[in-house]
Amino acid sequence: MAEGSESVAGEGVPQGEAIHEELIAAMGAIYGSHDRRRAVHAKGVWAEGTFTPSPEAARLSRAQHLAADPISALVRFSNASGKPDAHDGERNGGGMAVKLRAPDGEEWDVVCVGPPVFVARTVEDFLELLQLRKPEPETGQPDMAALGEYLGRHPEAQLSVQSTLGSEPPASYVTVPYHSPHAFKLIGPGGEETWVRWRWRPVADEERIPDEEARARGRHHLREELTERVASEPAAMELAFQLAGPDDSLTDPTELWPDERETVVAGRLEIASVIEDPERDGHIEVFDPTRLPDGIEPSEDEILLARPKAYSVSAYRRWDRG
Repeated sequence: MAEGSESVAGEGVPQGEAIHEELIAAMGAIYGSHDRRRAVHAKGVWAEGTFTPSPEAARLSRAQHLAADPISALVRFSNASGKPDAHDGERNGGGMAVKLRAPDGEEWDVVCVGPPVFVARTVEDFLELLQLRKPEPETGQPDMAALGEYLGRHPEAQLSVQSTLGSEPPASYVTVPYHSPHAFKLIGPGGEETWVRWRWRPVADEERIPDEEARARGRHHLREELTERVASEPAAMELAFQLAGPDDSLTDPTELWPDERETVVAGRLEIASVIEDPERDGHIEVFDPTRLPDGIEPSEDEILLARPKAYSVSAYRRWDRG
């Protein structure tokens, strides 16, 4: 699905590759099927703001979104779960997706999640892991022995799992960082090429809270906190580019790039208001990490290139139900 905004009501589910259909079905088996909701990241908070790029970013990429003038931004913070009523105090990684719109309408989707790396190298491995996470009818829990055996065979998955389960819940959507585990090529004004990963990070210090406090704050406390925060002044996040080193993989999203790699602040996002869900009457907003402007290109990362097809299946299914 190439467009950022779609009207899909009344259309059928596209005939995609079988594995992308299986991925969405496996997510539904974990979280249940919920009409007109995403298969994962089902619970979200929408916001609007502006993005102002830095001069350093314009030197790295000719993308018009990184020129000098501020541009509009549509933002969706989310819980990683596929349950629309998930409690905000759960440890699940979360996500931050931003649609940057240039004056001529060209869109760039900057899609990030909490863990700094992904949980699988291949689509087949990711599907196997999802299927193993399906709760058993007798216990309501997955087969932990089978999951442990999978992690033993796939040690590359453990960093993502540890990052998700080992991080306390956020105090606010805007007090924790969000990462893209994928590499992208920036093309400069003179044709120079630079490989990067990007991330959103809070301008203020990172702040998390104990599980007990997060549960006590209520099921929807992150939305309430963000609404209250931006009522007085915009909430700020930085877009940062981490530059690849000579030995960093450009195609393995499970590999962590070292912290000592050079990082460039690419711009500042100021979130001005929380808004109502814009998805209604057959209109949806799709955040696609391969929707890139001229001046930015994707890597050959298998997981990255598979995501748009799975998103397409999910998008059409959620508007075909009911």
